[in-house]
This record gives sequence, structure tokens and C-alpha cells, in this order.
Amino acid sequence: MLSLSPSRTFKSLLTCALLAFGAMAHAQQVFRVTTIPEEAATEQVRKFTPLAAYLEKQLGMKVEFTPVSDYPAAVEALVNKKVDLVWFGGFTFVQANLRSGGKVIPIAQREEDTRFQSVFIAKTDSGIKSLAAMKGKQVSFGSQSSTSGHLMPRSFLLAAGIDPDKDFKRVAYSGAHDATIASVVSGKVDAAALDITVWRKFVGENRVDTKAVDVFYTTPPYFNYNWSVHADMPAALREKVKTALLALDPAHPEHAEILRLNRATRYIATTPENYKGLEAAARSAGLL
Repeated sequence: MLSLSPSRTFKSLLTCALLAFGAMAHAQQVFRVTTIPEEAATEQVRKFTPLAAYLEKQLGMKVEFTPVSDYPAAVEALVNKKVDLVWFGGFTFVQANLRSGGKVIPIAQREEDTRFQSVFIAKTDSGIKSLAAMKGKQVSFGSQSSTSGHLMPRSFLLAAGIDPDKDFKRVAYSGAHDATIASVVSGKVDAAALDITVWRKFVGENRVDTKAVDVFYTTPPYFNYNWSVHADMPAALREKVKTALLALDPAHPEHAEILRLNRATRYIATTPENYKGLEAAARSAGLL
């Protein structure tokens, strides 16, 4: 029988341990992505799967996209470093940034997000043609943490002298923009506010009849969505992710499809300062 000396035994065990550790480290090289659930989970997966495949090529590591249950879950996922990259609305970015003590960093936004807007919709035969006409009505927002589906619509209502909590018969929260549209179409509420790009997508895909339900008010512009990472991410990886997003080119067929699915013409760099106005609006509306 072959007998190993203590030193050779130790070296063998150490080699095995290092190999096992190396295999484990390699297995853990997974880049995790999630987004706020602004639409149904199936739609999120459809939209972001091609982007995940693109990032895999650019980063040289496996990329996994996992939907979360609600907006606060997306905030907590990045704050607690359970994921590496999150698609936030402007308000959820503000919440995550405050919750993390300034350690959540926005790296890219769509060009459209520099001048984003919300729309208010109602049935065309409802008689609701202005914000003032919403008084005494049943109204739906999206998620309570939604920028375009709650914070900014509420902010503009307050600026117009309308307090949703006092002036509406009932306030509902649908949880997502597609559900908001459905709540008006079905007659569950009289009017609602949502993301202008989701509305345009539904109209463009003939998923809503604008003869029956249409926009009666469009808000002024504001900064909105972004891709954010945690400050503890290695700087080299952060730059690689940012470069990959900014490199998406509408002239490239594969890139064009990714941009189309994400309702973007292209991605541009962004900074935390762009969202100070949203933070102020949230504080003014009593949401922070």
C-alpha cells in the first residue's frame, strides 16, 4: 500500500481545496440583473432577456435576469447586494440611494429619460377632460413607489391644487402600468395615471381602443428611469457594464431590437444629481 508522508498529504489536501475553491469561485461568476415590475413578469422577461444575452458577451460572464415581486423588493435587492444591476424608476433610485446611504449609483439612462412624461387617461365618454374634472372620481395610480405612475402625477395634481387623498372618491394602486390601463378599460376606476411610453406601446400594438379610452392630460417633463449598481461593485466591472450599455447602437440590428424592447433610442450616461428634483418632489408630496 502506498503511504504518503504528512507533508505530502497536506499538500495534496491543499491542492484539492484550492481546486475546489477555484471551481466554486468560477461557478459564482454570475452577474445578476433585475428591474422594477412596471409590467407583468412575462413582459419583463421578454424585454430584458436579449439584453442579458448581450451583457453576457460584453462582460464575459453568465448573466441572470430574475423578476421581483414589487418595487420595494427591487430597492432591497440592490441595497443588500443580492443583485448587481437594477432598472429603477427615478423614485425607486432615490429610495435606494437614501436607503443605502448614497451607495447606489446610476450609470446609464435612456435618452428619453431626460424629458420623461406621464399621462392621465379616462374613458372618452366619461366627461373627464381636465385634472379638475377628476375631483370626486375613482382614480388609479400604478405602484406607490412608481415615478411616472404615482410620484410625479401626484406632484402635478398637488401643484394644480388637487389633493388625491381628499379630492378623489377613491384612490387605488394597480401595481403596474399595464394593470392601470386595464383598470380604466374595465371601468374599475374613472381615471388613471401612467408612464407615457407604456401607453404609447399599448396604442402602437393596438392593445387599447383610443376611441374608448384616451389621454386627457400629459404632464410637463422630468428625469426618470436609470440602470443602477452598488458602489461596492469593482470599478472595472462597473465601467464595463456602463460601456456596454452606452455602446448599444440603433444602427446594429441586434442592438436595435434590444433598444426597441426597452423603449429606448439609445442609452446615455447619468449622475445622481439628475434625480435631486425627484427627491424634492417626493418630499413635497409627503412620500419621503
